[in-house]
Amino acid sequence: MRKLHYSWIILMVVFVSIIVAGITRSSSGVFIIPFENEFGWKRTEISFAVGLSLLMYGLSGPFMGALVQIIGVKKMMIYSMSTLIVGLSLTLVMNETWHLVVIWGILIGMGSSLFLTVLSPIIANIWFKKRRGLAIGILTASTATGQLLLLPVVAYLVEISDWRNSIIIILILAILTMILLIVFMKESPKQLGLDPYGGEPNREGESIRNAEEVKNPFSLAVSTLFEAFKYREFWLLAGSFFVCGLSTTGLIGTHLVAYCIGFGIAAVTAASMLSVMGVFDLLGTTISGWLSDKIDNRLLLFWYYLLRGMSLLLLPFALNEGSFVLLFIFSIFYGLDWIATVPPTINISRNVFGLEKSVIVYGWIFTAHQIGAAVAALGGGVIFERYNDYTMAFVGAGILCFLASLSVIVIRKKYALPA
Repeated sequence: MRKLHYSWIILMVVFVSIIVAGITRSSSGVFIIPFENEFGWKRTEISFAVGLSLLMYGLSGPFMGALVQIIGVKKMMIYSMSTLIVGLSLTLVMNETWHLVVIWGILIGMGSSLFLTVLSPIIANIWFKKRRGLAIGILTASTATGQLLLLPVVAYLVEISDWRNSIIIILILAILTMILLIVFMKESPKQLGLDPYGGEPNREGESIRNAEEVKNPFSLAVSTLFEAFKYREFWLLAGSFFVCGLSTTGLIGTHLVAYCIGFGIAAVTAASMLSVMGVFDLLGTTISGWLSDKIDNRLLLFWYYLLRGMSLLLLPFALNEGSFVLLFIFSIFYGLDWIATVPPTINISRNVFGLEKSVIVYGWIFTAHQIGAAVAALGGGVIFERYNDYTMAFVGAGILCFLASLSVIVIRKKYALPA
């Protein structure tokens, strides 16, 4: 029997880590109304903290990528998970809005950054020579798997008991994941005397710790950004990813549960819609990773954004009609497309900027994603307070998705296929 390559064990460990980071960050949408009820906070105040969290983990991404190259991926994963554990623990004793801003806006935002931004391409670059697109697809899909497994549980506990019980469950999972990282995570195949899966060592993908070559993470991240500014592809990818973040994590992830509750749908049912999305996103994003190794990545992105825009326009109609059939159809189509954009975006970044620099460049592209998410998280709350309705926010996001589908198709074709 052929021995399992350790790259797949690493993939499983990182998969679990991203699940925990993902559920920690995405659970904020379930807590909006409980925070309003217990503390009397306004929705705009809570939305600000959630938006800041989205912005912080996006802005931190490029610097996390640079820090990984300097001090190593295992240490950075442990430091990041420790930050999440501290943030979750402090959540249990918070009682002021500024506590929420510091804990969820900064600590949980920065703690989740590495896992939810640059870690997937880093692991794929270091540990895989073959099946790299598939590896990225699997790791990207793991954020949705967290929703699939845990969001209904979180919502159910919030509904039948105190919201703090949900936080405790997530905290326990984070502690168990920390143990998993300490025991099983390795820096690179070289540490075990192995080659990456499917080939010779990825010299560009190995961690860089040469102090003379890399002085500090800030200068490395910023200099790479200025170099990326020269490429039209960077602006097109960053612009489309701005819309991606706005229409997913920022809007759906933050406000969908509250939007559904406004139409008389129970929180558990609304969270279950997110779980349905998680099921189909696990499928859709994994297939997207496989397709990104074989098909013109521009065309993949074009169809992803187009279909997402159509789904967002369907949602207000489905809620107004009170049709659970249409809501289920929305959940399926939106789920298939939730973060399927990530593998082709990473592929194009790698082909334009090279294997090594692409990690930091993708971190900056993901920063645009999170700026869009922060705009939607805060903007959704502002629109709701002004109009007592979210419909305008969701329709506007759908229109922006149509524009994003047109922007990605003009990327130069020579960069659209994997190297």
